[in-house]
Amino acid sequence: MEKRDWNFVHAKASEATWTTGLRDIFEYRDLGTKDATKGDYVAHIVRANGKKNTDQVQQWHRHICDFQFVYVLEGWAEFEYEGHGVHRIEKGDCIQQTPLIAHREIACSEDFQVLEIVSPGNFATEIVAAPDAEAAD
Repeated sequence: MEKRDWNFVHAKASEATWTTGLRDIFEYRDLGTKDATKGDYVAHIVRANGKKNTDQVQQWHRHICDFQFVYVLEGWAEFEYEGHGVHRIEKGDCIQQTPLIAHREIACSEDFQVLEIVSPGNFATEIVAAPDAEAAD
């Protein structure tokens, strides 16, 4: 196995900083993985912040990435995935999204909180057309 030039990180909960990010209705806690892996991955906690406004992520979109893992820490959310229909994810559930899968958020609880790990760390998000209804069967 190849040794990578990554750094050790210990992200202390007691020193957590919550910032804005991709979505205005969420707060993000960077866990230091993006810097430690030289941008190969990003790991962050994403939590609902009480705002109710709609945003582009509630439209069909996809993330330009090779890997996306989501583990629900609190609450629930409903997402619709191209070719897989609607899924409600709840505390303790995880989703391994396939690269470039089109999806959209339908709803989430006020206490929704997830751990998300994505590669590369600087992934982009783009709005896409809704998939054909037949593809969701």
